[in-house]
Amino acid sequence: MAVGFMLAHPYGFTRVMSSFRWPRHFVNGRDVNDWMGPPSNSDGSIKPVTLNADTTCGNDWVCEHRWRQIKNMVIFRNVVDGQPFSNWWDNGSNQVAFGRGNKGFIVFNNDDWNMNIYLQTGLPAGTYCDVISGQKEGNRCSGKQVYVSGDGMANFQISNHAEDPFVAIHIDAKL
Repeated sequence: MAVGFMLAHPYGFTRVMSSFRWPRHFVNGRDVNDWMGPPSNSDGSIKPVTLNADTTCGNDWVCEHRWRQIKNMVIFRNVVDGQPFSNWWDNGSNQVAFGRGNKGFIVFNNDDWNMNIYLQTGLPAGTYCDVISGQKEGNRCSGKQVYVSGDGMANFQISNHAEDPFVAIHIDAKL
């Protein structure tokens, strides 16, 4: 969720980092293997990043930048580039939403309860594919769909138990 917020917000320069796995071993609450570097061969050379058939990375590389949610938020950032920060909304707690001009809108639910609210998106009317729960594939959406009415309003329903409790839509994800 934090990477999604960073990529949606217009402030600063963004950097998405990827990581690697190591054998964790906790003793007295401390990982005694926290000194380990990237995956390496027996000669000390760093193992190459390999791509599995499901587009995940092998050789103990994690490759967060390839995850659908992060990859799609990089696309979101490119689509809304140069657009002003707009239509801020928050519930005074941990539900926030904002737009990027008339090109994108994002909603976060980090509260301990479900979210069900109508918000002004600033987007043109139509049906949009949520690029967090899925992605646009031709004229179809593999995730949730969000309908924006003629006045720019849309209903957002986000469970506090969702794997990714946020929704992002942009003009290139319009169905």
